[in-house]
Amino acid sequence: MTVGARPVAVDGAAAPRRVTILGSTGSVGRNTLDVLSTSAVGGAAFEVEALTAYSNVELLIAQAKAFRPRLAVIGEPGLYGALADGLSGTDVAVAAGPDALVEAAERPADFVMAAIVGAAGLKPTLAAAARGAAIGLANKECLVCAGPLLTDAAGRAGATLLPVDSEHNAIFQVFDFDRPDRVRRLILTASGGPFREWSLERMATATRAEAVAHPNWSMGDKISVDSATMMNKGLELIEAAYLFPVAPENIDVLVHPQSVVHSLVEYVDGSVLAQLGAPDMRTPISYALAWPDRMETPSDRLDLAAVAQLTFERPDDSRFPALGLARRALEAGGAATAVLNAANEACVAAFLANRMKFLDIAAVSEQVLNLALSGKDPDTPKTIASMEDVLAADAAGRRLGEAAISSLK
Repeated sequence: MTVGARPVAVDGAAAPRRVTILGSTGSVGRNTLDVLSTSAVGGAAFEVEALTAYSNVELLIAQAKAFRPRLAVIGEPGLYGALADGLSGTDVAVAAGPDALVEAAERPADFVMAAIVGAAGLKPTLAAAARGAAIGLANKECLVCAGPLLTDAAGRAGATLLPVDSEHNAIFQVFDFDRPDRVRRLILTASGGPFREWSLERMATATRAEAVAHPNWSMGDKISVDSATMMNKGLELIEAAYLFPVAPENIDVLVHPQSVVHSLVEYVDGSVLAQLGAPDMRTPISYALAWPDRMETPSDRLDLAAVAQLTFERPDDSRFPALGLARRALEAGGAATAVLNAANEACVAAFLANRMKFLDIAAVSEQVLNLALSGKDPDTPKTIASMEDVLAADAAGRRLGEAAISSLK
């Protein structure tokens, strides 16, 4: 794997760089296509190898007609007919089902954007890593649930992991991979989400609409709720521990409401390097697509005079306990992070379906983590040594989470 050492470039100068987007209809996938659309796609810069979606077949058809990939895949098998009918008469091959998502990842693209949300993205991303692709990593679960498997697979095949989350991408841009021992600390920034200034009493009555109304970023519902609980920052802390050669205890979080400083790296001499930019996902996406070069993007440009001030504060652990849960799971190791992630996914889905209250998300996730760490659940694996262990840990987290959700009054 080439994160942790200065990566070797994917040579795209002699021919168009071939791109596969796993999860093209989601927020990251749509933004990736927006970047490609302004960068001579179909000309000299990029060609689209494959596009995949889970169930949004109408948008996938429209994307495939616009970008003409060699392959379009819908994850829901029952939608194969709709996809085939929609792309009839084009030269785009079609396929459906989980195995087809893996096959899309295995196709000979130079760059794979791994943007399938949730545990469904694990197998395709591992498949891309196993063939040595350059991977734009936008799926948190790949490292949170299967960090050792992904980094080992990438290392064996010489794959390049290019973080797309704005925080990890910022660290990647200013981290001295040639001398990692000179790094003292990583500082991930968090917006604080929509409830940064809310009291616990008010948070207890938070609605779905309020939780998904992120103040700075335009994201999907699940990640927006994770931002509101700050679980997203906990998951990013876990990711950072796998992406960068820094001890977990030297990874901190600061709340930065303006979302202009995307993260910081502190060096042993006291210097702190930061990457700044407007809160626009197209910036880290374009960095990953063009790396090690840079490319023009349609992103907004940062106007510091207009921003006027940058403020920082420590996260409030009492109102946002999810951060502490993630750190506990990381310190415990083994299957703990995968179990916590699955429990959180079950809780967020229940909250979005109005089956539980906002504050119950962290409370139930903690309950599941405690049970997993106690060793009392026989079906929860203790270590992650295979994909089967990952799937077992994920299933255990969801099962325990659903049981706890069902017991809520």
